[in-house]
Amino acid sequence: MAKRTEVLVSGFGGQGVVRIGQALSLAAVYQGLYTTMLISHGTETRGGYVRSQVVMSEEPIDSPVVENPDYFCALSKAAYNRFKHLVSHGVIIYDPGYVEPDPNLNVKQIPLNARDLAEKELGRELFANAIVMGALSKLMSGLLDKDIVIKAMLERIPRFHEENKKAFELGYSLL
Repeated sequence: MAKRTEVLVSGFGGQGVVRIGQALSLAAVYQGLYTTMLISHGTETRGGYVRSQVVMSEEPIDSPVVENPDYFCALSKAAYNRFKHLVSHGVIIYDPGYVEPDPNLNVKQIPLNARDLAEKELGRELFANAIVMGALSKLMSGLLDKDIVIKAMLERIPRFHEENKKAFELGYSLL
């Protein structure tokens, strides 16, 4: 593991941005890693700006701020445009239903049509965040154990456990 792994998830309220951050940071704790998580959001309850920043390390963390994300999940156009410049060596996962990627970025960009897949496969876009978490977990498989991420996810998401597990597995299988 690198000394520090940074994950940035951003979108708008109601997409499960905070839940993804909570589950990832809890999984890191379960695996004995140091972890921090910061949340920032607008004053709106739903539909406003939301960002989760998760930092994981085998050593104590000096700053909880994500400055150069290894993984950036952009769940809205505004989030993508606001934070894409921070990614210099990492991977960007974006939902093409919301985001048109910048072809001039010199980083790996992975489209993940989470919202439409959730609607099509599970009947509700509510499960898009679990699809994103599954895909992100696959990318981070050298760092976080899949079963531990699922366990943490189900602890942070109080309802629809079977559907969320199915959505997670769907996202995991896509990458």
